[in-house]
Amino acid sequence: MKVACIQMDVLHCRKQKNLEKALYMALEAVRKGAELIVFPEVFSTGFCYEHFDHAAETFPSPILENLACFSEANDCIILGSVIEKVASEEISVSRKPADSNYSALSDSSKSILYYNLGFCFESGALAGSYRKTHPFKAENQYFSRGSSIEPITLKKQNLKIGFEICYELRFPEVARKLSLAGSDLLVTTAAFPNPRSEHWKTLARARAIENQIPHIACNRTGSAPDLTYFGNSMIIDAWGEVKADAGNKECVIVYNLDLSEKDKIRKAIPVFEDRRTELY
Repeated sequence: MKVACIQMDVLHCRKQKNLEKALYMALEAVRKGAELIVFPEVFSTGFCYEHFDHAAETFPSPILENLACFSEANDCIILGSVIEKVASEEISVSRKPADSNYSALSDSSKSILYYNLGFCFESGALAGSYRKTHPFKAENQYFSRGSSIEPITLKKQNLKIGFEICYELRFPEVARKLSLAGSDLLVTTAAFPNPRSEHWKTLARARAIENQIPHIACNRTGSAPDLTYFGNSMIIDAWGEVKADAGNKECVIVYNLDLSEKDKIRKAIPVFEDRRTELY
C-alpha cells in the first residue's frame, strides 16, 4: 500500500488556512499514488487554547465534512487529529463506523468536554475515531482523557490500523495493545517539539521493531507561540528500517509499504509466540 505523511507547519488558530494547506498537500500525495494519508496532530488549529471553543469541532463540522469529501472523491484513507467538543451526556454513545459518508452525533445543551480526537476516513466513510488517552502535561487542563484503545477497522481495505497520538509514543503498552489486537499498521499523529528529536526518532523506530509492524510517524514542523517543531516524519517498515524521512521542512513523503512483511518477520523472529504472558 502506498502511504503518505503530510508534514506541515500548522498556523496557530487559523483553521481555514490550515485546512486549505492540508488538502493541497494531500492532493500532491494522491497524485503520487498515495492510498493512505496521515496529517499531524491537531493539524487544523494547533493547540489553540486561547480560542479553544472556536478551534473545536463537533459532529458534523465543515472541517470534517471537507475531509470526508476529499477522502470520497479520491478514494483514499485519511487520518489525523482535531480538537473535539462534545456534550457530556454524549460520552456514553458509541461512535460506530458509517456505511457511507459519516454519521453525526446529536448536539446537547449539557456541559461540554473536549478531546484530542483522532479520526480515520475511508473513501468518505468515518471508519473510526480515537480519543487520546494520554494528554501531555498542560493538555490535561483542557482535554478529557479517552477511555478505549482499539484498532480502527477499514471495511474496504480489510485492514486494521493501530492509531496513537503524540505523547503516547512514549508508552510501549499502547502500541503493544494495538498490535496484540491485530493491527496491520501503526500510525502516530504528532506535534513533537524541539529539543526532543532524538527521542522521537528512537521511539518511532522502537515501536516498529518491538511490534514487528510498519509505522507511519507523522510529526508537524514550524513553530507555535511557545514551541518549535523539528518534523522528521518517518515511514518505517516492519523491520524497523526508515524508508522515508521528511527532514525539517514542509513536504509530503510517500512510500509503498509491503504490509505482508509483518507476518514474515514475526515467523522469522517469533517475539509474539515467545512472550511469557504468565509473567507479564
